[in-house]
This record gives sequence, C-alpha cells and structure tokens, in this order.
Amino acid sequence: MPYYLGLSILSTNQRQGLRSETRRILSLLEDRPLAENDIAREAQGRPFFPGSEVDFNIAHSGALAAVSYIRGKNLRTGCDVERIRPRAGARKIAEEFFSAPEQNYVSQGGFDEARFYEIWTLKECFLKLRGLSVFDMAACPSFINDKNEFAFGAAVSSPLSFYLYELSGDAERYILAAALEGTEQQPPEIRWFSHLSLACKTLKNINNRPPNELCAMSI
Repeated sequence: MPYYLGLSILSTNQRQGLRSETRRILSLLEDRPLAENDIAREAQGRPFFPGSEVDFNIAHSGALAAVSYIRGKNLRTGCDVERIRPRAGARKIAEEFFSAPEQNYVSQGGFDEARFYEIWTLKECFLKLRGLSVFDMAACPSFINDKNEFAFGAAVSSPLSFYLYELSGDAERYILAAALEGTEQQPPEIRWFSHLSLACKTLKNINNRPPNELCAMSI
C-alpha cells in the first residue's frame, strides 16, 4: 500500500498556478494524465477518483503545493499546509477553537505562531480527512492532552495516524500535517516534484488504535 506525500515548491511568479500544480502531482503519482473532470467531489467538496481504491487530499499555501496519496481499499488520507506568518486574529481563533491544553501549548512563553499553525494544520487535516469544513472546527477533538503531550483526544474505530512536519527554506517556513485512517502504516514517503525543495523536519507522529485493538495487545 504505497502512501506518499507529494510536494512541490514554486517560484514567486508561479504561485498563481498552485491549483494546477496539485493536479500535476496527482497525475505523476497516478502515472496518467488527469483533466479537471477526472476528479469528482463529495457533498462538502472533498476530492476523489470515482471507482478507484486510491484516496487523496490536496493543500497549498504560499508557494507550496502538497498531495497526500494512498492506494488501498477502505483507506482515507488528509493533509493541510500553512505558511508560518503573522495572522490577524490568530489569538482570537485559538481562544475560540482550541482546547485549554492547546491554548496553553500555543501560549507558552508568549503567543507562538509556529505552534499555532501546528495545532491548526492538525485540526484542518482531520476535518479534510473526514470530508468536513472549517465551519466544523469547534467540533474537532483536541491534539494536546492535559499532560501537555500531543495526542488525539477522541476514540477511533480504525487506526488513525497523524504526521506533522516543518518545511523551511531561505525565506519561508511551513507547517504541514498529513493523516492516514484505516491501517497502521509507516510515515508517508515524501516525494518532491519540483526542481526546488525545502528542508523537512518531522515534528510529531501521533498514532491511535481502536479500544478493542488496545485490549487485544495488552493480553
């Protein structure tokens, strides 16, 4: 079951082409040309290939395009990426949508924008995995527990893993989150589809199993 995170960084004058860039990455992962009408949409806009066992999700921010891609029956993936930059209303967003432990994590030693985007991308990634929208953010579980540790704060019915990265270059930094639901898997294989690339640092891996699997493992 190949699980890929396809990435591409565009030059400043190419940024208007990010949407077509994600389709180009998809076509290379699929090893076939793709037109816009080859991609269908679920009711809330989540993209998919009709009649295929491939699941994918796309995201872009700044100059970075990202595609999370998995081939296998009953598997789903999600991804989100955000360029680290000052964001108007970030404190208010955290107060409204982040749990108390998440707010404490973001505000340690003063409001930390990179930590804000860590939590935000994880939440967006989960919503996109499930085919939900940002308007459902208030219902998203916490990603920080009372011990100030990264953990997914809800029960799961099948294995669910999140992978959090920081990508950095000379002028820009990004936080990227990817998720895989339905199977235990190693982190995605990262593939660059541009001449330029960014340094990639793994920040966190969060793995969850259904309660019955945890019980079986403890026997």
